[in-house]
Amino acid sequence: MKYKLISLAVGAAFVVASGPSLAQTVVKIGHVAPLTGAIGHLGKDNEMGAKLAIEDLNAKKMKIGGKDVTFELLPEDDAADPKQGTAAAQKLVDAKVKGVIGHLNSGTTIPASRLYHDAGIPQISPSATNPKYTLQGYKTAFRVVANDGQLGGTLGRYAVKDWKATKIAIIDDRTAYGQGVADEFEKSVKASGGKIVGREFTNDKATDFNAILTKLKGEKPDLIFFGGMDAVAGPMLRQMKQLGLNAKFMGGDGICTPKLAELAGDAIGEGMVICAEAGGVTKDKAANMEDFKKRFKARWGIDVQLYAPYTYDAVMTMVAAMQKANSVEPAKYLPELAKINYEGVTGKVAFDKNGDIKDGSLTLFTYRNGKRDEMMVVK
Repeated sequence: MKYKLISLAVGAAFVVASGPSLAQTVVKIGHVAPLTGAIGHLGKDNEMGAKLAIEDLNAKKMKIGGKDVTFELLPEDDAADPKQGTAAAQKLVDAKVKGVIGHLNSGTTIPASRLYHDAGIPQISPSATNPKYTLQGYKTAFRVVANDGQLGGTLGRYAVKDWKATKIAIIDDRTAYGQGVADEFEKSVKASGGKIVGREFTNDKATDFNAILTKLKGEKPDLIFFGGMDAVAGPMLRQMKQLGLNAKFMGGDGICTPKLAELAGDAIGEGMVICAEAGGVTKDKAANMEDFKKRFKARWGIDVQLYAPYTYDAVMTMVAAMQKANSVEPAKYLPELAKINYEGVTGKVAFDKNGDIKDGSLTLFTYRNGKRDEMMVVK
């Protein structure tokens, strides 16, 4: 009999102890980026930004809808591959996530966005820039950075009007991002009165560019624009130097990383490469960004590569919408997300009718002494 009484007492204690945990709501948020492959370093940068946001949110011990909430990040690797991207998206839909941060690349973000839309799950990309992403009519699609129209347009004008380039060649990697930003750059160059002397293409896994560079060398360009990522741009710069192709080099946010200098070695030159990040922090927000970068390095032991701050803000913006709606259910907080006005580490986050960030900024960088050097923030 004593044994049974003890058993009952233990059982009762278990119920009491487990009671508070039953009041907890676990809110699953998906994050997708390439964690493997040539640009895995950029995907991990994004993921660490998202993880830092989740840690900060959980430290606040928030209540939404009258319940204590704990946020859980469900990370997926899309390897920058569209098929793997849609598979990752379906996995998150099946896991019944309440929102998705990602993907990193336009080429994976665009096809995945249909699955999230069909499931009614809000998606905020911290880095996909192809305009098509937010022009599909999906009310679930948002981005916190400027698009390729702004990115390519600004670079095209700068190439002609500021860098005084007279003969411009273009290479793109035929991805949704690379081709998209190259197209916008070409439009802007022509609108600014510049001359395109050649356009070639490669792919996002290529390492040998001698054929296309030799062909372009015959046109004697004074500037080459590359639409693609740093993993390809670095070796391309090395081969340009080997061929004696002494042209300036320009690219979008895909090449605009500290790692580009490492990949290019001494071929990076001094002030010979200009790139643009599809975001920008004005002077009044600089202190917030510096604080974030310090916290990021203290937590992960490495510097921010590119879009970690925007990934952090994407998570925070999504949760701010949940707080305003007092619900973690997508159908209830989505209207609040569409009209959000959130002050993040990267500045104000608010969206237009398409889901694009309002008043998106760009930051122009060059490379000096083997390091990325900020030139200016432009609207």
